[in-house]
Amino acid sequence: MNDLLQKLEAINIRFIEVGTLIVDPDIIADMKRYVKLNKEYKDLEELVAVYKKYKNLIENLENSKALLKEETDPEMREMAKMEIDELEGIRPEMEEDIRFMLIPKDPEDEKSAIMEFRAGTGGDEACIFVEDCFRMYTMFFKERGWSYEVVNSNEGTTKGYREISINIDAPAAYGVLKFESGVHRVQRVPETESQGRVHTSAITIAVLPEAEEVDFDLNMSDVRRDTYRASGAGGQHVNKTESAIRLTHIPTGVVSECQDGRSQHKNFDKALSILRSRLYQIELDKIQNERAEHRKSLVSTGDRSAKIRTYNYPQGRITDHRIGKTMYNLSSFMNGDIQEMIDSLKMAENAEKLKGEEA
Repeated sequence: MNDLLQKLEAINIRFIEVGTLIVDPDIIADMKRYVKLNKEYKDLEELVAVYKKYKNLIENLENSKALLKEETDPEMREMAKMEIDELEGIRPEMEEDIRFMLIPKDPEDEKSAIMEFRAGTGGDEACIFVEDCFRMYTMFFKERGWSYEVVNSNEGTTKGYREISINIDAPAAYGVLKFESGVHRVQRVPETESQGRVHTSAITIAVLPEAEEVDFDLNMSDVRRDTYRASGAGGQHVNKTESAIRLTHIPTGVVSECQDGRSQHKNFDKALSILRSRLYQIELDKIQNERAEHRKSLVSTGDRSAKIRTYNYPQGRITDHRIGKTMYNLSSFMNGDIQEMIDSLKMAENAEKLKGEEA
């Protein structure tokens, strides 16, 4: 049996095992374990379907080769040869697809996501670029049919935002957007610049997987809750009532705020979701850093201070520094046409993982 078939055989055995476990009353009673096993079952289903096709191909190939060896009838030998040629033609592509399917998936990829944008160096211009990038991503979401909600925002002194956080409620949003974490640098002539000189500004984007209660056990006795009046746009109601919520995780000092909703209760729920996700991300970063010691990842890095992309307006180009990809469609890119870059990053990560698996 070849290596690929052996790996798929082991997956099929695990699939049967998980199928038995998820109907066990003791497992069903343990919601955390049941959810985890149910997800594993769904993830393995596609691989098992491919395993059956591949096993069938290998068996037919072996039968045809045996027939060619034993058969003396010219017509039967010709049929066996044709069958072998056809199956050998299909085999490489199927094996390549299987290798990519066998690359270990990030278990967080299927989750919804939280995106946090923060102005960095560049003053007002950085705040304006936060707004530009926020618009770029929301146009991309619209194209994909994803819904999102602003959770917290802090406006700039003249235009744009010093920071803005959004919750993207869409399956697998994290898997699509996770490579967007890092420093995004913009080079352009600011609106406020009379001399026409090109300035460089930067913003930081963080993409977090939305953590469910089953993912991260948050002890509420460790959380301090403060209420305050919201600032910025929102009318009299928002500014006159203490509907804004600030949650502080005392052991780590991690803070989460929400002031964009009118209801204190809704703001609390949103702030709690973000706090849980930030604490969950800290745990994930620890795991990723441990893995990075064994395998340096080109694309997915836990380092939020790494410069990942430059948007150069005079030249109309976008360059992703991790994969060395440059595109000259800045105008459409800023209008949400970012799928090609996301696909390239995903391909680079998969190719790297494949090399790691083969090493």
